[in-house]
Amino acid sequence: MHITIRNLTTEPISARTYPAPSKFALHRHAEEGVSLGNQLILPPSLDVTTILPKGFKRELILQRPKESHVSPVSQPTSPMTEKKPLLEAEVGEEWHIHPEGLKIQFSMSISATWQVVPVPAGSTQLHSGIRVIDIRLAVIPPPPPTPPPLYKTRSQELVAYHGLWPQRTTFTAILRDVYTFLTSPIGQKETIVMSIKQEDFAITPAAYFSQLVRDTVARGPGGWDESTPGSKGINKGMWFLENRIPTLGEVRGKVIMLSRFGGDGTGWEGGLEGMGIHPTTWPDSVKEGFEWQLKGTLIRTSDWYAIPSFFSIPEKVELATANLIPPSDATQPVLPITYFSGAMFPLALPPVVAKGFGWPKMGLGVEGVNSRLGAWLIDQLGGLPYLNKTSALTKRKSSSLEEKDAQALAAAGQSEPRIRGFALLDYYSEPEGGYIVPLLVECNFRGRKDGEEGW
Repeated sequence: MHITIRNLTTEPISARTYPAPSKFALHRHAEEGVSLGNQLILPPSLDVTTILPKGFKRELILQRPKESHVSPVSQPTSPMTEKKPLLEAEVGEEWHIHPEGLKIQFSMSISATWQVVPVPAGSTQLHSGIRVIDIRLAVIPPPPPTPPPLYKTRSQELVAYHGLWPQRTTFTAILRDVYTFLTSPIGQKETIVMSIKQEDFAITPAAYFSQLVRDTVARGPGGWDESTPGSKGINKGMWFLENRIPTLGEVRGKVIMLSRFGGDGTGWEGGLEGMGIHPTTWPDSVKEGFEWQLKGTLIRTSDWYAIPSFFSIPEKVELATANLIPPSDATQPVLPITYFSGAMFPLALPPVVAKGFGWPKMGLGVEGVNSRLGAWLIDQLGGLPYLNKTSALTKRKSSSLEEKDAQALAAAGQSEPRIRGFALLDYYSEPEGGYIVPLLVECNFRGRKDGEEGW
């Protein structure tokens, strides 16, 4: 699990992990001759984020230096924060914490406290490194055939749906999680891309759905007050709503909307040019993928989700991973958008596509998309698979697509592939250990070119 620690003293504090006999214990400890684990230093007044394994394996130990001076610091309270006092803070002593599914913030003042803050599911994804989120929404309760204007009724609400299945999370709750993350010390320099798609298009008119999205965005967390002078213009609140691909410097601490819903832009400042990135085309489940232009950027999209059965998983992964590597001879910036998810009843349900089933390593079962994607990423980051076609990890032969990429890279004199774009997948923490997200993050630092670090 990810934890964030802020040192509120005036001196550095050491933090380290230690084998733990039990969990959820809080006690003082002064034991000689103990073999310690990883250690880090917490500078004063800064947030430090690290990973602490859940369960019985390790605990976190914080120790203040024996000569430190502690200054009282007032701590803001929150309805979601439960505070429990520690014993009087004395120099040179230690505190042992066993977290389990919780975000822990430590504050050490004269009367030290520890805070346990439950982390909602959406926040967990953001703290895990997810920066592109795919939101599918439906209007609940469904509007009448001729829905009234929004200002005459507030009975409808946007709720997360996927197909016919409700996920019981309101759009407002999602916005609250995102806004809390972006205004936190950890997330204030991050950027989130939020894809919004209408799931109830057969029932709710596109124009009504579009207006309800705008109304919820404006009124919700991170929104804006329509009556204030600052509400003029396209980009408002935490939102970047221009229909173009911005630079990272323009959108730190903001949400880029990817509007995959219809309507003519009525009610949005700038119309269709004020709904964020707005695709000009999105054909349904095209196996070969499709492309569209956005103000000088070529957007290559792979969204083949209706695979016939789990036997098509290898082909799905091959096509999707090929889309992640932009062509080396491109004459303009290329942004790949790649969906690794799949769903088709009854032989390609989302859990089966993502995670597979059985024991594929023993030849009894099917390897899922996520495991195959992880193996492909390790091959790419560990050395070009088409130069070493007998990867120790996968023992698979390189495909014709990989060989084609190898030829293009060799012609361009490039030593490693540039894996770029938005990658969307189900069950991102599977296989167990959640190693896919760190591998995707690492791709940002490979294959860079001077002056094109953002691509």
